[in-house]
Amino acid sequence: MNKFAVVDLETTGNLVNKGDRIIEIAIVIYQDGQIVQQYNQLINPEQHISRFISYLTGITNEMVADQPTFAEVAHEVYAYFDQVYFVAHNVPFDLGFLNYELKQAGLSPITQPVIDTVELSRILLPQAPSFKLAQLSEWLDLKHDDPHRALSDAYVTAKILDHLLNKLNKLPLTTIRQLIFLEPNLKSDLNTILVNQCDKTEMKYELNKSFNYAYNLAYKPIEQEQLTHIETRDSFGELLDLLFSEETPFKNIFSKFEDRPGQREMAEYIYHAFQSDQHAIIEAGTGAGKTLAYLIAACYHAVHHHEKVIISTYLNQLQKQLYNQEWNQLKHALPFDCQVAVLKGQQHYLNLALFSQALYDPSHNYDEVLTKAILMVWLTETNTGDIDEVQLPSGGYRLFKRISAYNALSSISKQEDQADIYYQTAKQQAEQAELLIINHSLLTDSMFREDDFINKNVKIIIDEAHHLEHVVADRFGLQLDYLSSHKKLKAIRQFLDQLQLENHDYKSKLNQLVTLSIEENELFYQYLYHLVNKDRKKVTNKNDQGRYQYMIDYEDHSDWIVVIEMAERLQFTIHDLIQSLNQVTLENYQQTKKVHFIQELTNIKITLRDYFNRDAINKSVNWIEIERAGSQNAVYLYQHPIDTAQFLRQSLFDKMNSIVLTGASLSVSGHFEFFKRQIGMENKEMIERKVSSPYLYQDKVKLLIPNDFPIAEYNDLDPFIEATCEAIFTLANAINGRMLILFNSYELLRKAYYLLRDLFDDDYILIAQGISSGSHERLKKNFQSLNRSILLGTNAFWEGLDIPGSDLSCIVMVRLPFDSPNHPVIKQKHELLLQEGQNPFLSLSLPNAVLRFKQGFGRLIRSQSDRGIIFVCDDRLMTKDYGQAFINSIPNVPIFHRRTNELLEIASNWL
Repeated sequence: MNKFAVVDLETTGNLVNKGDRIIEIAIVIYQDGQIVQQYNQLINPEQHISRFISYLTGITNEMVADQPTFAEVAHEVYAYFDQVYFVAHNVPFDLGFLNYELKQAGLSPITQPVIDTVELSRILLPQAPSFKLAQLSEWLDLKHDDPHRALSDAYVTAKILDHLLNKLNKLPLTTIRQLIFLEPNLKSDLNTILVNQCDKTEMKYELNKSFNYAYNLAYKPIEQEQLTHIETRDSFGELLDLLFSEETPFKNIFSKFEDRPGQREMAEYIYHAFQSDQHAIIEAGTGAGKTLAYLIAACYHAVHHHEKVIISTYLNQLQKQLYNQEWNQLKHALPFDCQVAVLKGQQHYLNLALFSQALYDPSHNYDEVLTKAILMVWLTETNTGDIDEVQLPSGGYRLFKRISAYNALSSISKQEDQADIYYQTAKQQAEQAELLIINHSLLTDSMFREDDFINKNVKIIIDEAHHLEHVVADRFGLQLDYLSSHKKLKAIRQFLDQLQLENHDYKSKLNQLVTLSIEENELFYQYLYHLVNKDRKKVTNKNDQGRYQYMIDYEDHSDWIVVIEMAERLQFTIHDLIQSLNQVTLENYQQTKKVHFIQELTNIKITLRDYFNRDAINKSVNWIEIERAGSQNAVYLYQHPIDTAQFLRQSLFDKMNSIVLTGASLSVSGHFEFFKRQIGMENKEMIERKVSSPYLYQDKVKLLIPNDFPIAEYNDLDPFIEATCEAIFTLANAINGRMLILFNSYELLRKAYYLLRDLFDDDYILIAQGISSGSHERLKKNFQSLNRSILLGTNAFWEGLDIPGSDLSCIVMVRLPFDSPNHPVIKQKHELLLQEGQNPFLSLSLPNAVLRFKQGFGRLIRSQSDRGIIFVCDDRLMTKDYGQAFINSIPNVPIFHRRTNELLEIASNWL
């Protein structure tokens, strides 16, 4: 069968079981590589179409008023599904609606074999940035004239299907056979297609020969970048003259290139720090072009002074962006070669031997099966084996954790070098590189291990340097909770149930130990829950997840003696289970899983031991969180270091000749003292520089602060939230949306979201962090792709959100971003500052809030053409003495502190 009926529907909503109905149907018949027939019909749903759906699809109530109901066209539609594959981009949605409507019309459901192009795209296009129809078609460069209209969507789905079927022709025989093995547990009915493809691919000798093979897997040969080793005798000044001249090569390399005077200035500062063996702090204003500046200085120093330079970024995503975008463009402008490599932790790289063993693990979990299929195809494309290249289903990351190079250390022989080819290649490239790009987490691990990264012969640039202290603190910190421990113990029980051991008595002993561990784990966390619930006076805070936080002071009263005894008993039980598992010898993947479980059990045991360690307690803050509305086991244990400054100074700065720390938000009121104190460099001599933003903020931004809002009382925030939402509602109508609303807590965000949802009544699309589904990047893309949209965010959205142009014209800061003084870590730091005779507010809370405020302010203007409004609902900015610290830390802009109605008129006229 080579005939495919490609279907797309538009509906009144997403839930057929809640009464939503079809408003448009399109069917495209694809056969022998061609679209041979089409059908398109608007449908009267016999119910109201909301304004949101009309805005999304362009289909109004008036358009469907005189159209047929589905029952009236049901037989005509049904005729298209004879002897075809049913194809849709998310089959459960389209097939679910169609079969419901067919049943209502008295017809049998469609039972043809199905192909879901979402699933098939995930498998065959593993490196696609998104699998939503619009983004996927754009990535494949397929014309999509009218998104969210059924016929256009059906056409582009048929083109995607054509692309996917052609992609099968490029896969080696080994991969096709492995996909056939996995196919029964996929949603799409691919067996016949794959078997036919297998017959074709057997004859493709050259194709099959072009891949490497190991552990019954086919993978692409790793390509090494070939450098021509062009050198230049130009001085650094001459290089900068070339790159920043009127005839700069950047104009031909960078799209939308903007001249940024601060780039040369910053590159000179960095090069001077390296040459003079000094540490430096360089704050680069928004748009200064810091990334290009430090890349130029780093490359020149590494090549011409034969001294490796390491660049550390905050996130893996930034590593990828730095290498794939900025470096890949800059290298075409440089008159010399520089060998650049990227290195991440071992958990990011696939191990071939472990993957091969996992492939035949008899798991029918859909996420794991889909992940195996994705990885199988990805192996034929990847040059790095770095999992950040692909998007796995949520359950797939648990599988990848077991088959990564990190787990290979204890379960794969060192002689099996091909198994770890990706991580070993990355390490080799890192050793040979003149410029190495890592992340703060890997840099922190290097400090703990005291490995080759940290030595006098290496220069380091730390970008987004304000995050370094938090990353180190997280590395020192501990976390334990009932649910994760319980799941791991249950997984071990399931694993043991599947084992076929000759010694039945020993298997019974293992099962008894697992059962005992589960029971001890249950009792331990239940006791903690009741202890916290009983001693409510020590509950210091309620966090954004609604959990109550309880500070631990470890007084020697009977309750805590019991807790410590129960923790020790749980440790002993887990230790016995580990010892018993170690004595069992298994084969292949079962042995690998056993080793993985032993590692997880060991981690639980060590974390329990360290959490109750008296020496660690004196240097850390320990607290417990419980969910009073949840299970009596819903308990979380946290340990966080109080101070990491001394560790950073001794383990990093004292061991290096020159480290450059850079970022957009490092100074408070123009000074770096607070940041230097955080990193252990207080009263130490450093180069300190600020590179100004090239943007003329005076002409681009207006800062509006209402003077008539209700006071935000801690115990009664409702009047303040209502006033904020009314202002957002009026402001959105005045400027047509395109707003980012920043909160300092999820509780405020949630309350505002539901109020705004009622106020807007589908006039605008609300996209809310923690409420709308998707990652931060997905929420950002949804916001950019929908005109009448408003984005609500907290924490991560105060920084790192880059939305240039007219996509963002207004930022509303609901409250000044102070940390909760009752959070256990903040509370403990405040107490220590008081003991030292310092003012906790001025020494810690205010500087942290100012830095976060600067980050939020920086989200608005991202290019020379941007302009917009910052609307701050918290007038402490103007009425409190400390408000000047916020004002002094942002560019000079017009400030209006007036009644809300006046501000809304200013905003409307300005935009």
